Amino acid sequence: MPLLMIKDLPRYECLLEAAKEFPDLDPSATEVFLHLLRTGDEAFRVVEAHLASHDITQGGFGVLMALWGNCRRGGGAALSPAELAGRTGVTRATMTGLVDTLERAGLVLRAPDPHDRRMMTVSITPRGEKRLRNILPDHFRQMAWLMAPLSENERRTLVRLFSKLLRRTAEDGGRSASEAVAAAR
Repeated sequence: MPLLMIKDLPRYECLLEAAKEFPDLDPSATEVFLHLLRTGDEAFRVVEAHLASHDITQGGFGVLMALWGNCRRGGGAALSPAELAGRTGVTRATMTGLVDTLERAGLVLRAPDPHDRRMMTVSITPRGEKRLRNILPDHFRQMAWLMAPLSENERRTLVRLFSKLLRRTAEDGGRSASEAVAAAR
C-alpha cells in the first residue's frame, strides 16, 4: 500500500504559500520528503508487481531471502519465527501469517527446535530455493533498470544521503516523531 496517497506533488510555490500559515513548515524539507515518499512508493510498486508475477508477496519474499541468506552466511538452515520477524522488520503476529502461507505453498518448513521443544524453527525448502532462483535474476534486473538513470557517483551520493536519514531516524530513541522534534527544540 502506498505511503503517500497523492500522485501530483505540490509545487514549491504552494509550499512557500503554506509556510506563511504554518511557520514550522520548511518548504525545502517538505519538498524533499514528499519526493522521497513518492519515489519509494513507485519503487515499491515496481517490485510488488514483479513479485506478484511470481505469485509471492513482499513479506513472503523477505522471509525467503532471510532464510536463504542465513544459509549462505553459514548461520544454519533454520531461524525461529522471532528471529525472522526481527530480520524482516515485521511483528511476530505478521510473521506467523507469512510462515503459514509459505508453508502451505511448500516454500518453508516449520519444525520443532532441536534444542528447545517449546520453540519452532523455520527453514527454506528446496522448492523455496528454486522459487527464489527463478525470481532473483529478474529482480536484480529490475533494480538495475530502476537505478539506470543515475551515474555511479550519483548512486554513491544517494546511498550516503539515505544513510544520513537512516541515522537520523535512529536518533529518536524509540520516541514518537513529535517527542523527538520537541526534544530537539
